[in-house]
Amino acid sequence: MPKHVAVIMDGNGRWAKLRGMPPSAGHEAGVQSLRKLLRLCCSWGIKVLTVFAFSTDNWVRPKIEVDFLLSLFERTINSQVEVFKREGIRISVIGDSSKLPKSLKRMILNAEEMTKDNSRLQLIVALSYSGKYDVVQACKSVAKKVKDGLVQLEDINENIFEQELETNCTQFPNPDLLIRTSGELRVSNFLLWQLAYTELVFNGKHWPDFGKDEFVEALSSFQKRQRRFGGRHS
Repeated sequence: MPKHVAVIMDGNGRWAKLRGMPPSAGHEAGVQSLRKLLRLCCSWGIKVLTVFAFSTDNWVRPKIEVDFLLSLFERTINSQVEVFKREGIRISVIGDSSKLPKSLKRMILNAEEMTKDNSRLQLIVALSYSGKYDVVQACKSVAKKVKDGLVQLEDINENIFEQELETNCTQFPNPDLLIRTSGELRVSNFLLWQLAYTELVFNGKHWPDFGKDEFVEALSSFQKRQRRFGGRHS
């Protein structure tokens, strides 16, 4: 079983359009799919679930959709934080928070504080996040440490760099398995450094239709693969 599963939850808008519904209905349905996946991860011993909730590139979407999404994030965190606390789920949010509403930022900080001691499952929500943003902010952090004399230039290596990525919030920063729904065959600027040796599974169903059967199929595919990390099995 993978320790860390990452998911690009794609297809909410297309799911809604097929049903003659507004994008907001697809996003609401997507939240229900995430809740189901969380329960499965808890039951099956997966330690980290990282979900791509909102990309830095998504800020160009229509304002009405962006505002709805931000409101949905806030309502979902508010309604679930007590559940997370009770069920042993730790929540962490990564990404560029500078554009987020103050009320959402306060709620995120409160949820992270309330669940920080939980260890059954860590839910990492990538919000206003992109892989390129993460690499750039890590570069800036390392550069500042060099400037301040805390790190020598010749000492910089992969381990030092990884410690500055936003996934340093978890014991298992690199996903074992990435699942993308809705039939798209790309990683779309998500966890670019961390996905170096991740196994990829692409599922044709839109995210609101992704359930237990589809998750089992993805896990079964993962379990059949040989993970060599550049080496060679005899």
